[in-house]
Amino acid sequence: MRSIFFLSICLHLVTVANAQKSYVPRIETCDCAFKVDTNFTRLIPPEFLNDFVFQLKKEIAARAECGYLVVPENRKKADARMIRLPFIILRSAVGSERKDPVLFTSGGPGNSSLGWINQGSTAGFGELRDCIAFEQRGTRYALPHLRTLELDSVMRIAWRKNLNKDSMWMVGVRLYKNALLKRGIDLAGYNTSETVDDIGDLLKTLQIDSVNLYGGSYSGGLMTAVLQRYPERVRSLILDSPLPTFSPIDEDEHRHFMEGLHVLCEPVRKDSADEKYADLEHRFDTYFRSIQNKTFTLAMTDPVTTQELNVDYDKNELLDVVVQALNDGSQIPHVASIIVDIINGTHASYVRPRIEKRLRGRPHPDGMRMLVYCSDATDYHDEAVIQQFFKLYPYMEGYHINDVWKPVCDCWEIPPVVPSLKKYFYSDAPVLVADGAMDAACSPRYITELKHYLPNAQAFVFSKLSHGVGGRDFNGMIKQFLNAPMKKIELSNLNIIPVER
Repeated sequence: MRSIFFLSICLHLVTVANAQKSYVPRIETCDCAFKVDTNFTRLIPPEFLNDFVFQLKKEIAARAECGYLVVPENRKKADARMIRLPFIILRSAVGSERKDPVLFTSGGPGNSSLGWINQGSTAGFGELRDCIAFEQRGTRYALPHLRTLELDSVMRIAWRKNLNKDSMWMVGVRLYKNALLKRGIDLAGYNTSETVDDIGDLLKTLQIDSVNLYGGSYSGGLMTAVLQRYPERVRSLILDSPLPTFSPIDEDEHRHFMEGLHVLCEPVRKDSADEKYADLEHRFDTYFRSIQNKTFTLAMTDPVTTQELNVDYDKNELLDVVVQALNDGSQIPHVASIIVDIINGTHASYVRPRIEKRLRGRPHPDGMRMLVYCSDATDYHDEAVIQQFFKLYPYMEGYHINDVWKPVCDCWEIPPVVPSLKKYFYSDAPVLVADGAMDAACSPRYITELKHYLPNAQAFVFSKLSHGVGGRDFNGMIKQFLNAPMKKIELSNLNIIPVER
């Protein structure tokens, strides 16, 4: 059955033309054991290689069909090489006749999407529809995978020798770029516009005329861009904590953190009888103003060399502790306590594991993340606006809430994404959109803006959550929405608040 399916797909060749070249996207079948690009895995010690092979869980493997979408690396170039983008189709549990699957791709940008199938993320709505996980170009299981270890290596040196982190980051980025260029990577081919057309090609080649698009964070905006370019194929959108393509995220994100902090601290101020939480937001501001030029030192053992180190850190590392905790849903109940510890000067238990991870592991961003952020954002923001924010919160200056900032993008020297993707647009497509009230990355105000341009959107704020609402409640809402996209979603959780305007 599976071979018949893929034979029919391979015979269905769709010719897509652009101004410079006609190409034929095609499907290559595979056994679902997707492997990471050998250009990256050859840099990894052999004992870790099994960590870089994707394996489907046994209980779902029988319903899965896998393949690669083969498309040009850069559709603007007549001599572009072809790249391979993995996807998994998980057939519905009951063999439904419904022909409008759910297509998911992950956020980041740069995150892998295939694990969505393994995590049981289709629970509650995958019984009646096929679900497709599609790996974006340049990400973990795509070929090529835009990952090197130069930046990781340089930053290990920076931490061990207490060198300037921003300067060393730029050294690492230059080495990163050169390594990708030596592999023949066309850096201009990795952006949102190309990924939108990848999804369009996948739908056409799989003969999908009606699809429900599901994305979160960056891919929430990506899915609206697919709607903008391929409206005739989109039945509905499901957006979790979306980053709209029109947003000036470099101007906004620091402020989003301050808004999320306020939402966290306000009920603590009102409801807590514990004095240690009194006036927490003001104390946070006062403390960070007092340490904005201060350096702290942590005595620790290097987890790799076992040498004793005295590692310097500053307010940037402490801000990052709070930002990451605020954006980690599992940490939300503990964030107020973390802030109290930090402003009381007890930093070590939070800073030590973060530095150990940098010395031991490979935590730095993929090339795809940097390229997409640079093409999407850098030429579409105003540095003067960012400086206005820093005048209000001077301790935020010099803190890179995102690991991609302007000098990084100046180094990559890639063209901006097409202007049409940065514009607002109207659509009557049904949309389910939600965000957490404490989202420190993509403010809930974005869902209000989307609702303005998408009048058939049903929008919700999860009052106790942050970035990425996911989970049982949201899956239940998705199931209702997919069954009747224009029908009002019924809620039982009082912590989920409809956005009326």
